[in-house]
Amino acid sequence: MLYPSRRLFLGTSFAALSAACLIGDEKTNKPAKKAPPETPFHPDTLFLTWQRDPTTTMTVQWIGAAGETTDTTVTYAPLKVEQWQAQSPKVRPYPRTDLKVYRTELTGLKPGTDYRFRIGKESPTYRFRTMPAKATDAIHFVSGGDCGVNSHAVANNIQAARQDPMFVLIGGDLGYDNGTSAATSLAFVRNYSKHTIGRDGRLIPLIAAIGNHEVDGRYSMPRAKAPFFYALFDGLYPEKGFASLDFGDYLSLVLLDTNHTTPIAGEQTDWLEKTLRARKDHPNVFVVNHVPAYPSYRNPESVNGKDGTGAENREHWVPLLEKYRVPVVLEHHDHTFKRTKPLLGGLSHNNGVLYLGDGSWGKLRTPKSPEKLSYLAASSSDYHLSLHRIQGNERFHLALDERGRVMDACHSGQRRSGIVPASS
Repeated sequence: MLYPSRRLFLGTSFAALSAACLIGDEKTNKPAKKAPPETPFHPDTLFLTWQRDPTTTMTVQWIGAAGETTDTTVTYAPLKVEQWQAQSPKVRPYPRTDLKVYRTELTGLKPGTDYRFRIGKESPTYRFRTMPAKATDAIHFVSGGDCGVNSHAVANNIQAARQDPMFVLIGGDLGYDNGTSAATSLAFVRNYSKHTIGRDGRLIPLIAAIGNHEVDGRYSMPRAKAPFFYALFDGLYPEKGFASLDFGDYLSLVLLDTNHTTPIAGEQTDWLEKTLRARKDHPNVFVVNHVPAYPSYRNPESVNGKDGTGAENREHWVPLLEKYRVPVVLEHHDHTFKRTKPLLGGLSHNNGVLYLGDGSWGKLRTPKSPEKLSYLAASSSDYHLSLHRIQGNERFHLALDERGRVMDACHSGQRRSGIVPASS
């Protein structure tokens, strides 16, 4: 049985009392009191994301109870334009609760433009910025994974906002809801909504890939076992757990599912080859996956007939990453910081693929050292996020701890023209 939320109950009660006041006092014949104005609507789960082209669209999304506000229409306009446009959200259930997901995809926007928007007539005015059509200025974004909802995750949310990124990219294990805890999923969204705001007050869009802690069962499960993740991000993942997102002609994100709701081999690998082939001449392709091909904490080697961590990635995906010379792969899952050497066939190569990770936004373990794993260039047990900056033909990657201290800095090699053989 579904029960109304406390806020909905209080809102209903307040409306009933207000209506009673309008009747007036028959004995004294005094005029009825005017109902007070509606309380400003400021949902604590409001966040932005993308389903399609980040240069011309923006998706506004929040989770709330039906009836919290009488008007859920999203009105929006460029920052210095007085004429507002309006669009009503699509409403759907938020699993295992009486709450709803309200989603409005704004389309036909101008690239590289600041917009303002409101929810209904009584909402505060929020801001966002579309991505530019061309990379005429530096492109910068923050990435990480394995967040949770503890104080370290909040500290990194705040630290991410201080970098004033164009967007935040989380490669799996957002709140650790395990496909069962709506409260945990909501806590993650509330933390992100509250703390991840740019210096000028704009909301910073969130892009997410799926991890094992989004799923009840963790691996080889149907989509229904990741109810909260897909309730929020199925605009980007309408049918499968993998997708690509292109930013003009200057950046491509290829987001993968490491066997949580989609097998690695087969359809996903075939799609990956087609996707990388179509982008073989794009200057900046970032592949994002949760379970790492080159782990820094877990064992990559087979033990007692059981595959090591990342074995399927290395069998099916790594040859494609090397064939199409993907510059950077963002990996997570191990709760450490790691940077590999540029790798071809697991060995250092100056035209190899760089793997960065390993997911310690809010979770922590002690990694193996480069002396223990020859493919590692650096590792540490610190909560961290990564700041990526693309400037002309240069691509830089900075690892920052939760206090903003620079832990590591590197520069990833430029893609050579065309396809690069996987052999050295």
